Amino acid sequence: MKNQLPPQKVGNRTGIGSKSKSGVNQKPARRDRDSNETLSSRVRTLLVYAPRIIKLTLLVIATVMVFLGYRAAASASFFQIRTVETRGLKRASVAALEAAVRQDVKQTGVWRADLLQVSNHLEQLPWVRKAVVTRVLPDGIRVRIVEREPRLVVRTSGGRFVWVDDDAVFLDDMKPTDQVPTFFLRGWNEDDSATARQENRERVTKFLELQRDWDAQGLSERVSEVSLLDLRDVRAQLTGNDSQIEVRLGAQDHGRRLHDALIVLDRQRQTARGAFISYIDLSQGKRAIVGLNTGGRTFAETENGSDSAPAVAPNSSPAKEKDAKARAQTKKTEQKRT
Repeated sequence: MKNQLPPQKVGNRTGIGSKSKSGVNQKPARRDRDSNETLSSRVRTLLVYAPRIIKLTLLVIATVMVFLGYRAAASASFFQIRTVETRGLKRASVAALEAAVRQDVKQTGVWRADLLQVSNHLEQLPWVRKAVVTRVLPDGIRVRIVEREPRLVVRTSGGRFVWVDDDAVFLDDMKPTDQVPTFFLRGWNEDDSATARQENRERVTKFLELQRDWDAQGLSERVSEVSLLDLRDVRAQLTGNDSQIEVRLGAQDHGRRLHDALIVLDRQRQTARGAFISYIDLSQGKRAIVGLNTGGRTFAETENGSDSAPAVAPNSSPAKEKDAKARAQTKKTEQKRT
């Protein structure tokens, strides 16, 4: 009976032997197969995207070639300037503006034109405050102008009457058809320097301040021009029958001082001295000094601008002036001795 029992297989009882053996034999084969499948799938994926990559590369190359060709053709006759459009012009010269644009764009053509340079060039022209320049391909330039506004007229040392704007920029000579301002500015620094430009801007600011003040008081109509050569010594030249009379106003209170000076002048005009008045000096405040021009000589009288009766200093003569100087010199000598 014992000899008839079939032998037991250890491997079959636990299953370890067979599974382990099969596992050892199959794992390397599976890893090799997965690796081969991964490489082949990558190749297939690359082949799928290859046409797109090639197309994109060709498109980039074509774009670059077209751009370079376009730039190369920019100087050809196709881009040479033919038209200049202008907008916003009232006083500026259309001919001068178009000539400046054509000169700047002549060598480069419209495509390669330096628009900033063209704009800066145009802003150097009379009346042009700001210039905005754009291309109108293939052969046009459009210019939009913001013009300078004339604010006052300057009488130069050469006798010219020139319009000036807020920035103290000379614009153009005053024309017979222009509206004449109430009064002009005199005492302009005509040097071409930064210092002169700064001084002239201060003069423009002061002039506009005086104009507003005198207009409000109704005094502007009696003034022909104002001298601002020295802002600490403002002087107004009168107009009409008083055109030979200068009013010296000093550094401040110009509106009040001009008002008081005109009161003094109108009062003095009623006297025998009225025809000989050459200036009224109120630069020191309330006391008015009235200058008289008789016989080629100028004498001075003083008057308080707020009083009704003048306080007149006696007119001088050469002999009296000499005696006064001698007495003053003697007095100084005596003071030194004591």
